[in-house]
Amino acid sequence: MTRLALGISYRGGAYSGWQRQTSAASVQACVERALSKFVDLAVTVTCAGRTDAGVHALNQVVHLDATVEREDVSWVRGTNRYLPSDVAIQWCQRVDESFHARFSAIGRRYTYLLLESPVRPALEAGLAGWTFRPLDGDAVRQAAELLIGEHDFSAFRSSQCQAASPVKQMRSIEISRRGAYWRIDFDASAFLHHMVRNIVGCLIAVGNGSRPISWLAEVLASRRRELAAPTFSPDGLYFTGPYYDERHALPMRPPATDWLP
Repeated sequence: MTRLALGISYRGGAYSGWQRQTSAASVQACVERALSKFVDLAVTVTCAGRTDAGVHALNQVVHLDATVEREDVSWVRGTNRYLPSDVAIQWCQRVDESFHARFSAIGRRYTYLLLESPVRPALEAGLAGWTFRPLDGDAVRQAAELLIGEHDFSAFRSSQCQAASPVKQMRSIEISRRGAYWRIDFDASAFLHHMVRNIVGCLIAVGNGSRPISWLAEVLASRRRELAAPTFSPDGLYFTGPYYDERHALPMRPPATDWLP
């Protein structure tokens, strides 16, 4: 038996999320069905981090234990034959039995792509969030700095969150702009359910002047979800991927990670 790690990219718009469900389309079911067709055996995979309905992924990592032998490139191209156009295996690599897509990860990254425009997106509909009010980048960056470090992020946690602890370490939040598009990059030890979307909603409230910068610190300290902004749209959210100890030597920047502005 060989343990394999796979990198997967997908558009989340047509799916109820990553996790397999009985009554709705999921990315996990789609991937497992394609792998099973490729090897003519039932295959299950374990992912690094579940994504919600409408959320995209640039480098979702999964692992599986293969009972058949195939070349690495065959796992990629062979499986992709059975996948729809909005899901693709990007790479395959053999790993030792101690590797676990979720528990071996030492951090995870998300990116939020936001269009600032008087009118809603069309060509990028479903692929970018939207705000019609101008944002003050300096205010957004100052507010984001208040979240760096280890904190109880209960104020940004959904009621359906199943994480054992709300305490996470936010390692960095980087905010950049290219034309009408804002890009917000999050790097943390792990994320709570809806955490990034709830933070984005708060950052936008500060950026458009609805709330002062100090408000975000108050929300964080309160640990009360009802004091934060509403959960923002999933359209512009991308799971950039997990990262691991260098000894695993897994690809962290496949081509899919380079297309965002």
